[in-house]
Amino acid sequence: MTQHEAIIRTVNELFIFTDERDWDGVKRTLAAEVLLDMSSMGAGEPTVLSGEQVAAGWEEGLRKLQAIHHQVGNYLVDATEDGADVFCYGIASHYYPNPTGQNVRTFVGTYNIHLAKADSGWRIDKFRFNLKYIDGNKDL
Repeated sequence: MTQHEAIIRTVNELFIFTDERDWDGVKRTLAAEVLLDMSSMGAGEPTVLSGEQVAAGWEEGLRKLQAIHHQVGNYLVDATEDGADVFCYGIASHYYPNPTGQNVRTFVGTYNIHLAKADSGWRIDKFRFNLKYIDGNKDL
């Protein structure tokens, strides 16, 4: 596997493991500390959290949903020997059947992700989502 492929694989694993609710898998893609920036969604200022805190927060926040689906692509990767910046498009769909019949919300935007090379492979140490728009039931 090339360096470029390994970097993209790590990013894909983050989203696949999230969709599959494999929180140990999510933790394996993250560095010990992650600068998490979800401010474009009104989540406050960027914050440094442990990889375990990020995974636990997502587990709690996504728990009630029946299904989660991320689709990412249009990767632009700039890598050195020990670090990589990744830009990609992303769509996240959340499904939760409820009495309103409005069961889906969709987030559309881009990601800026930085990875650091560790002994165990590439690990995400910066994660920023740049929201373009939300469609569907924002209250899910």
